[in-house]
Amino acid sequence: MIASESVLVARHLRKTFQSDAAPVRALRGLDLDVRRGEFIAVMGPSGCGKSTLLNLVAGLDEPSDGEVLVAGVSLASLDENGRARMRREHMGFVFQFFNLLDEISVLENVVLPAVIAGASRRHAEARAGDLLDLLGLNEKASVHPPLLSGGQRQRLAIARALANEPTILLADEPTGALDSEGGDEVLELLRRLHDGGQTIVLVTHDERVAGAASRIVRMRDGRVVEAQPHPAPWASARMA
Repeated sequence: MIASESVLVARHLRKTFQSDAAPVRALRGLDLDVRRGEFIAVMGPSGCGKSTLLNLVAGLDEPSDGEVLVAGVSLASLDENGRARMRREHMGFVFQFFNLLDEISVLENVVLPAVIAGASRRHAEARAGDLLDLLGLNEKASVHPPLLSGGQRQRLAIARALANEPTILLADEPTGALDSEGGDEVLELLRRLHDGGQTIVLVTHDERVAGAASRIVRMRDGRVVEAQPHPAPWASARMA
């Protein structure tokens, strides 16, 4: 059951980018409410504002108007250091092209974010070991990311994103650079994380990927045009 507590709230979000030709209105009064434990897939055509929304939610950019609250805190009330702390403490990020550090080991890729956030080395290594075990990467702990398959690298990226036990996992086209087998691995992992209570906001253009979510939010022209619960077929099959 999904708890009633909202962990991410976007209210009347507007974002306009200035250009030499004419202003580009990327978001036009968007509202979004994500409750603890939900798995949200944000979908829409290219240019609809999906990536802009993710950047505003992450505090990587500021809205032209409106407000984003994460864990009850308005990002507008924070300076850049405060937003960076909010990202470290409450958000995990998974990118399409992994963004791993190839010069250090699999284990160190997961340890490093926790150490930067202030965890002791001992705690960070214990947490990293647990995550690598959960994601089936323990045997790869000492190798470097370039030696992993695409699916393994994305699983590693997810382990890194979970290092600080984030309130929200933000995923931007996490299967976009993978073949079908690697993509299926990542989708199954996200389903397992959701089953365990992790809140996930995923941006995708792929209907199959969105099918893993518990709710699909569809965007067009900078607005939410549909937000409906999505009882995924895999969930029904598991319950049978």
